[in-house]
Amino acid sequence: TSMMDSATEPQPEQPPSTPVAPTYYLHPRREPFEHGLLPIPKLIFTDGTQTLSQIKSALLSSNSNNRVSSETLYRVLQVPIDHARLLLETLSSVLHNDSDPLVNARVPQDIDEVGVNVFDLLVFLYIQSYKRLLPKGHRDSAAVADVWPSTSAFDGFLSALSPLQLVRSNSRRFMPSQADEEAHQLSYLQKHLGNILSLLSDSVEGEDDESMVLSMDRFEHLGFLIYFGEKGSERIPLGQNTPFFANSDPDMPDVPVPASQVLDWLLQNISNTLEHIADRVSPKENVPNSFSDQDVPMADINTSSAKPSSSPRGPSFIEGVSKSSVVKQASDLKGTSVKVVNCHESAIYILAPLKYATVYGCSDATIVLGAIGKAIRVEHCERVHLITAAKRICIVNCRECLFFLGVNQQPLVVGDNHKLQVAPYNTFYSQLEEHMNQVGIDPKINKWDEPVVLGVVDPHDSLSHPAGVADVQAESAIRLDPDQFTNFVIPNNLGSEQAGSTKDNPFPLPDAYLTSQQKNHKSLEEIKQILRETQLEESRKRELSSAIHSCFKDWLYASGNIRQLYCLQGE
Repeated sequence: TSMMDSATEPQPEQPPSTPVAPTYYLHPRREPFEHGLLPIPKLIFTDGTQTLSQIKSALLSSNSNNRVSSETLYRVLQVPIDHARLLLETLSSVLHNDSDPLVNARVPQDIDEVGVNVFDLLVFLYIQSYKRLLPKGHRDSAAVADVWPSTSAFDGFLSALSPLQLVRSNSRRFMPSQADEEAHQLSYLQKHLGNILSLLSDSVEGEDDESMVLSMDRFEHLGFLIYFGEKGSERIPLGQNTPFFANSDPDMPDVPVPASQVLDWLLQNISNTLEHIADRVSPKENVPNSFSDQDVPMADINTSSAKPSSSPRGPSFIEGVSKSSVVKQASDLKGTSVKVVNCHESAIYILAPLKYATVYGCSDATIVLGAIGKAIRVEHCERVHLITAAKRICIVNCRECLFFLGVNQQPLVVGDNHKLQVAPYNTFYSQLEEHMNQVGIDPKINKWDEPVVLGVVDPHDSLSHPAGVADVQAESAIRLDPDQFTNFVIPNNLGSEQAGSTKDNPFPLPDAYLTSQQKNHKSLEEIKQILRETQLEESRKRELSSAIHSCFKDWLYASGNIRQLYCLQGE
């Protein structure tokens, strides 16, 4: 039986070999919940629709075309203009409709000129009240709710542990599974869809306040949060599966539908999906990867050990890699997002064009992410070197990490971070520019050294925090000393079989880093010349060679470049 109640016309008899039409379930869009939550208290409304209804009226009266700029947001929401711009950029990165002009606006002036649709904005603002699912077994897990957690005496639990210890203290087997997170998001929507629909609806003139109706146009803004689909299928927009506007004449205006009727239909679909998730979740889903929590000898893992698991609707996972390397091309990945989780002392190369990426719980790793067109989130990482070309990046609860960035928007730094460094992008592979063009990254814009720093406490994390901590600003990232800047060379054999046209770093280097690079190159050439011209006895040659090798080995370990040698282990 199909979950949709849409009226269907009698179909002609099908041949016996025709497969049965699949049942599609309603799913939450992960992107707004994973990449669209901003830890800005002034943007979190915990009184349902009371404040947001007033904001809705103010925004609609400010512009006749239902689109508003950061200047209007600054005035109506009473937030700093920088936060208003950050809100627009963040919303743009998680919009469901790729044809919206905001998605294709690249520079701040264009983003302001285009503005955001008021109803997309209202849905985005409403879900800022969402609380992320805590790891199972966490002492605060019972407190997960969509209300502000009560303050408690600070017991040092978070401050005493490094970000990675916090992750490991819960262990991978206790981290939320994809199914658990999806169920948590659906439960949140189940509770709050009534309020969200009221923000999208209009009241019928001449009738009481309870009579709210929803037009097709407003209904489609729910696509920001939910869609139909099933494993192995593409996402199907809401508008293609609704019974309410199925027979609308394209030449006639849509007839609005009672909001209560839409709500009942959505809640029934959510209930069906939750039952479906409960039926298919098995204990094995929470069992960790066989080498997630232990060191595995190098010889036991080769470059193909971490095969990404994915479906068109979910992310590809690269998980639990230890003392090894993983190389993934576009042809190895399904879908448009990737998650690199719990990888240690390894080199990870993802040389592909993607929309979203998450790096979580990694340590002592070098991670190269090709071209990420929407957003990257790096969380709970230690001593990771991350190299990426991306639209935007958010760094959360990381320590001693170094980021080589080619980013079109300012990096966002949130949470309990320590000793972070940023540097300009420093590598290339043959298809890089082609991938950047595919996902819309402009190499002429690089805001690598302009981080936006928000609070130490993320109000979406469901943990109890002491009063006053929320006002503390996170530690920012500092620029890497240009004298320590080096190019990162991706071995040619790791590139795609299809040769590309990129021959050099597409992001222009700032003068200080370019000068340093040229100086290092010149010094290297001078040393090579001296070595060639120096006449040494055989024993002194061996001594010099041994000294050079020793220094090189020390540098490999100190710089973290030893990880690149994992790529050569199978050769």
